[in-house]
Amino acid sequence: MTLTFSTMLELGTAAPDFSLPDVLSGATISPATFSDRQALLVLFLCQHCPFVRHVQEDLARLGRDYQETVGIVGISSNDADRYEDDRPDRLKAWASRFGFTFPVCFDATQSVAKAYTAACTPDPFLFDDKRLLVYRGQLDDSRPGNGKPPTGRDIRAAIDATLAGKPVDPVQRPSAGCNIKWKPGNAPAYFGVRA
Repeated sequence: MTLTFSTMLELGTAAPDFSLPDVLSGATISPATFSDRQALLVLFLCQHCPFVRHVQEDLARLGRDYQETVGIVGISSNDADRYEDDRPDRLKAWASRFGFTFPVCFDATQSVAKAYTAACTPDPFLFDDKRLLVYRGQLDDSRPGNGKPPTGRDIRAAIDATLAGKPVDPVQRPSAGCNIKWKPGNAPAYFGVRA
């Protein structure tokens, strides 16, 4: 496990488009899927990362709490040939086990991760109703082993401000987690934001 930090994509960036299969329903998911929602949260995650495992129950709560107002999509971009827990069938079992109410998509080419400059898991990106980036960074300050329970405090504050039409605090701390497992020779130029 290599501790890696999010790249902190520039605030105000438009949400990159994508079209990916949901491992749960088989439906094709894109940002347009959530056109009726006031905000869009794109979460890069994977099943085997201890940082994601630390927050997986809180991710399920987040999905339940905001399912009527925020479009939420989880995306796994890991190399599933080398990391079998991140194969679509295993992602489906994981998402079902934790009762995720949001789609979990598999980014087989890793192109969506690159478009978002995703670097770690978890790596959240929150967009407003115009689909402009208002938050990217940590879910909260809990980490495996630091004794702090996961609450999603930082992402929830950003979501609540966005839903209320208020500005999100621009002082944001990067997310920290396992690096995305790039296919051999596929790591992007921005990759390397590590501790």
